[in-house]
Amino acid sequence: MLVLGKDEKAKYPFLADAGKYLQEYGFELPQFGTDPILKDIVDKAYERVMAATSGSVYKSGLADGRAVQDRMLDVEILSFLFAIVLIKLANRHTLVRRFALSEARRAESYLAGDLSDRRDRSRVDMARRILHDLFGLKVEMRDYRYLIPVPDYLKHSSVFHEREWKLVNRQVEDGHVILKPDKTVRLIRHALTTYISEKIRDSPVPDMIPGLEGMVAELVAVADKLTPAYESTGEHPPCIKHAINVLKSGENLPHSGRFMLATFLLARGQPVEEIAPLFKNAPDYSERVTMYQLNHLSGRTGGVKYNCPSCDKLRTQNLCFAVPECDGIITPLQFGRRRKAAQHEQQHQSSDVEPAEEGEPA
Repeated sequence: MLVLGKDEKAKYPFLADAGKYLQEYGFELPQFGTDPILKDIVDKAYERVMAATSGSVYKSGLADGRAVQDRMLDVEILSFLFAIVLIKLANRHTLVRRFALSEARRAESYLAGDLSDRRDRSRVDMARRILHDLFGLKVEMRDYRYLIPVPDYLKHSSVFHEREWKLVNRQVEDGHVILKPDKTVRLIRHALTTYISEKIRDSPVPDMIPGLEGMVAELVAVADKLTPAYESTGEHPPCIKHAINVLKSGENLPHSGRFMLATFLLARGQPVEEIAPLFKNAPDYSERVTMYQLNHLSGRTGGVKYNCPSCDKLRTQNLCFAVPECDGIITPLQFGRRRKAAQHEQQHQSSDVEPAEEGEPA
């Protein structure tokens, strides 16, 4: 069992027991709507959620993972816990995923710093315990090198589709993958995001807190704007439908999945401006980055238009969700066309058959 000091709870507030922490301070939820002493906590909680909706990471008041005043530590911990309350009151799934990803990325920076601290062994040991106890990632240290057992690496790197995460592209020694601290903690981002998401979903839904109706309404409005208006058609292959559904649910679609979706829709003749809204609900959405990448893939910038990946390529990236209608196609762009062509050929052959004479078999 992890025993956390206040510094650790401020850096990793998702490890704190929300109910016990609030009870320890004697706070009741209705107080947060009216008590001026708690206003800084409410404001920080709102700031944390809003940072997540913009795809950025909340900037805390901690310096090197520490705070000069206990009050600052209290605000860091309580603002995280109250952010969950605001998200539950807003009742929007996209806020859950975006907040979880933002907080996971924030925790990564602290974990990487603690893991590489050569002055304070206790911080290193705490980071290693968090990685192991929560996510089953064993980190060994040899001469300030960080070694991950190959099975652990493969388990956590399976969510990545970029080449750099393939085992063949990593330095392996005596059954261990050698990584830098930032790459080590990057391995558990998906697991940590899921951990925080589940913590939010398991939290009880409170009654509306008098005095915070306006703040909650603002969060609802922001979340609703992030919901893509794009509707998939029945002609889309299952891999494309899956990618669209992942984005609509606020889940994180890997880079390879985004590349597939964008190049498919571009090849179908849809303009960048119609495709861009699809990515609004991605946890790490950035309008600037999205437009840049779509313009690049379309050939507007760079002069090279990228092709949609083949079905074989998508299978290697775990992006294929084939159905019987996919038989015989080699690229998602052929989905539906082959079926129509086959139907047309069948109809053509039928029309070439002379009608049978009465009494003769057709």
